[in-house]
Amino acid sequence: MTESSLLKGKRILVVDDEQDILDVLTEHLSMCQVVTASTYEEAKRLLESRRFDVAVLDIMGVRGYDLLEIANQHDIPALMLTAHAFTPDNVIKSVKEGAAAYVPKEEISRIEDFLNDILIARAKGESPLVAWQKRLPRSYFQMRFGAAWEMADREFLDTLRTAIQSRSRAQKKQE
Repeated sequence: MTESSLLKGKRILVVDDEQDILDVLTEHLSMCQVVTASTYEEAKRLLESRRFDVAVLDIMGVRGYDLLEIANQHDIPALMLTAHAFTPDNVIKSVKEGAAAYVPKEEISRIEDFLNDILIARAKGESPLVAWQKRLPRSYFQMRFGAAWEMADREFLDTLRTAIQSRSRAQKKQE
């Protein structure tokens, strides 16, 4: 089964305040049933009234963390997609608050891969964060954050590892 066939027909909510990002994601996810929202209010209404297989949430401009909380309440896995909020602190916050993945917009061309990982992990009852770490390995963050990453690296990785383990234990308890 190819990644595209796994995504075929899936209901995906894409939330971003930039129309060009909504257009690009709609095109990349043409095999899916894509619903878009450009405001917090519109996305909140959709999350509360419709069923989605995955939500792709921008952080800034649409109150992405508030939307993540709503998605979690409705058992909708969420991928956080960001440009300006791509920082170690936001990576940790996203994981702790239940995001299935945290992806910089520069990786938008690989969105199918990240969504596929989420769907596969969900079907297996596993954390999608394991596959996410493989797609965005430590070297990616070192290159992206430079010296700031090196200074925060150990603490960040320990915090991230703890958050992933905590989420995995919580998922197992729910089963």
